[in-house]
Amino acid sequence: MAEKSLSQLPRDLRELYDRGNAALQKKNYDYAITIYNQVLVREPGFYACREALRSVQFSKAGEGKGFFKKMLGTASSSPLVAKAQFQVRSNPADALATCEQILNSDPNNSAAHKLLAEAAMTMEFPKTAVLSLEIAYRNNPKDKEVGMRLGEALAAAGQLPRAMTILNELQKVYPTDSEIGMFIKNLAAKQTMSESGYDALASGEGSYRDILKDKAEAASLEQQNRQVKSEDVATELIREYQARLEKEPNNRRLLRSIADLYAQKKDFDKALEYFGMMTTIEGQTDPSLEKAIADTKLRKLDHEISLLDETAPDAAERRARLEKERQEFSLSEARRLVDKYPNDLNYRFDLGRLLFEFGRTSEAISEFQKAQMNPNRKIASQFYIGKCFAKQKMYDLAARRFETAITEKQIFDEEKKEIIYELGSVLEAQGKTEEAITQFKQIYEVDIGYRDVAAKVDAYYAGAR
Repeated sequence: MAEKSLSQLPRDLRELYDRGNAALQKKNYDYAITIYNQVLVREPGFYACREALRSVQFSKAGEGKGFFKKMLGTASSSPLVAKAQFQVRSNPADALATCEQILNSDPNNSAAHKLLAEAAMTMEFPKTAVLSLEIAYRNNPKDKEVGMRLGEALAAAGQLPRAMTILNELQKVYPTDSEIGMFIKNLAAKQTMSESGYDALASGEGSYRDILKDKAEAASLEQQNRQVKSEDVATELIREYQARLEKEPNNRRLLRSIADLYAQKKDFDKALEYFGMMTTIEGQTDPSLEKAIADTKLRKLDHEISLLDETAPDAAERRARLEKERQEFSLSEARRLVDKYPNDLNYRFDLGRLLFEFGRTSEAISEFQKAQMNPNRKIASQFYIGKCFAKQKMYDLAARRFETAITEKQIFDEEKKEIIYELGSVLEAQGKTEEAITQFKQIYEVDIGYRDVAAKVDAYYAGAR
């Protein structure tokens, strides 16, 4: 998941955001806050809206006078902080919304900013995390934990120079702290690789010719098929950290750094070995570590699939085996989360979606029927139940589900277009051409380029002439 810009949002959401901006310009702070929160509930990765919301929260707080108002906001937020602490582990998107509820009345609440940043990093929203951690760090520049987390978020957001500045400031406060020193060394290595072009090289976006300043030398190296490996930097860091680990065997940050470096080198077994050491030390896994382990196992399977020799006589058999293994692991991990957090209906929805993708529609229906009790997942769950019925050729049941979802979906966005299209498709499958075309025409009127609605509607009118 990645943070989104205004241009990546559906039109109705852009219009809603514009209404919030208009309210802000008129200093109608309460209405602007309400609108911005509505936008972020639907698209939590819309950074510009998050930034605007933070600005209006502080503007509104500036209108309040006196110590009592400040204390009232902080005290009333305590139950919400506890709620957000649970949600960070079970549903980070809900945690973001809860933290914003706190910040609406208390925009300097450090606990809320820390939890919001943790949820944002789990959802891979580093700029969102930076926005909150900058505030928490400004409130207490001697807080080592906040400073370290801010450095991590800045690095993840590609702001390496700023990350180095923060860590260097922190090192002045804690000059003998080896953990900070190690982090600075990590950042320096990453910055060197980035400036040299190795990051782009590793991602496939750059070329060795870009890195080498001498074009003649570049041509020569290309002819000899020589490749500069960015792995060398990672290997050297692993050696250094392993040497330190002998003196600090329970250093979680060292273990995490080594695991991440091995994953970068695609030595996934070694990475999992070091992640495993972390679980032993901590006694129990935290959500971010659980996610890192699951992601590493999936990356290992994806890597094995990518290395298959398609010309080998058993290639098809091996691919089928690996893909089945990946499917079974994904499902077991989703079921584990449902068992661990039985009251979090978002995990039920995620499990249902996996079951649907893997063709296990009856099991998927059961999960979606439970997940629809979550108001935030109700429409999507109904939509997927309809798709499951359609796959089972229970077209009348599917149509009823789609119709219910359409009725409850007030905004005509991409999701609603998809539901209408699916309703049109099941009506078409039942031979109800006129009713099907009525659905397709709704989309045709607002988005002629959506899937094949233009072809369907044009063919209908051509046949009617």
